[in-house]
Amino acid sequence: MAKGGTVSGTRPETRRPEYQALKSRVHQELLGRLNLERLTRIKREDAEPEIRTLIGNLLDLESERTPLALYERESLVLDVLNEIYGLGPLEALLADGTISDILVNRFDQVYIEREGLLEPVEIVFKDDAHLMQIIERIVSSVGRRIDESSPMVDARLADGSRVNAIIPPLALDGPSLSIRRFRTDRLGAADLVDRETLTQPMLDFVRAAVASRMNVVVSGGTGAGKTTFLNVLSTFISDKERVVTIEDAAELVLRQRHVVRLETRPPNIEGKGAVRQRQLVINSLRMRPDRIIVGEVRGDEALDMLQAMNTGHDGSLTTIHANSVRDALYRLDTMVAMANLNIPEKAIRQHIASAINLMIHISRMADGTRKITAISEITGMEGEVISMQDIFVFERTGLNKAGKVCGRFRATGIRPQCSDRLAAAGYQLPLELFDHVKLVA
Repeated sequence: MAKGGTVSGTRPETRRPEYQALKSRVHQELLGRLNLERLTRIKREDAEPEIRTLIGNLLDLESERTPLALYERESLVLDVLNEIYGLGPLEALLADGTISDILVNRFDQVYIEREGLLEPVEIVFKDDAHLMQIIERIVSSVGRRIDESSPMVDARLADGSRVNAIIPPLALDGPSLSIRRFRTDRLGAADLVDRETLTQPMLDFVRAAVASRMNVVVSGGTGAGKTTFLNVLSTFISDKERVVTIEDAAELVLRQRHVVRLETRPPNIEGKGAVRQRQLVINSLRMRPDRIIVGEVRGDEALDMLQAMNTGHDGSLTTIHANSVRDALYRLDTMVAMANLNIPEKAIRQHIASAINLMIHISRMADGTRKITAISEITGMEGEVISMQDIFVFERTGLNKAGKVCGRFRATGIRPQCSDRLAAAGYQLPLELFDHVKLVA
């Protein structure tokens, strides 16, 4: 896979204005000659021979006006097929499993994220109208609309990828599109150790914590890998337990058999019918769950999530956007206050301290790698402040000559208060696991 500007399926010739103009002419001529109603009822592979023949004939007529090399003809055939059956220029990027994000800033500026790093690609759209056509195709496929009266849309592709589109007048430089890819190759716990996201002793501890039904919150920034890590944590849940998941956009893929997946619903064209996360959290309590997993708390549903953790739904998991563990606690405090129940601040913090057992912070480093930078235990209250202690941390020491982040994972030397609880659940972790030593260089 090439890096630094091209990906498989992208070709530099697609930036040529004459190529874009020719593709547009061929596409429009093709639409006039084809029976589109019939084509939409048959598979792409069945219709491809007929379409290729027609395109070939049209290109022969264009050969003097715009001569093409053989590989350019093949590129154009694929592009036109993608325009009819897929998402146009995006198809080549969606076919590349190494890409985690596709970011269309404007019709002629497209970036991707691979292995945590952004890079530009040569793929372009013809103009704003072309990009808008693709956005409308995505949006209409999920029963939504996007126009000046509703210029922002969140949607999900058939493969589970999340899509956000925003258009003028809110997007000043033209329509903009962001796609967060849905991984088909799910990372497992061993993969995270191999990638040095955390160490084996850290993994052993969080495995025991989840299996022992401790309530865990994973914090981190955008794209840090919170959902990926939540998926890994879910693998430590017993197959005998009933799990209810609640998400804004379904990304969790649990391997247990007894799972009920719930997803919020946006308002319809009339602005009605929305179902928010808080409603789903409240409803989940009536579904006899052993555990509740909320993909991400971001509003007043935090209060209901904490109440669930405090009322017999031990072992619940969630994520939160935050820059540190302490920042995550501040954000939870604010989110609970958003419920407008006039609860005193100290009571809110006591609620948080009694509900949450473990905080895990994950960060994306400058080189694109992900690291668990802190595993912290909530120990109670000291006055009006939630007290906690770090069990494991990652200490960054700098960058090497190759631009890779250098540092070390280490235990802080503190024996967690939950050790007895883990032992009672059958997880007798060795004391040396928490010794103040360097774990990984």
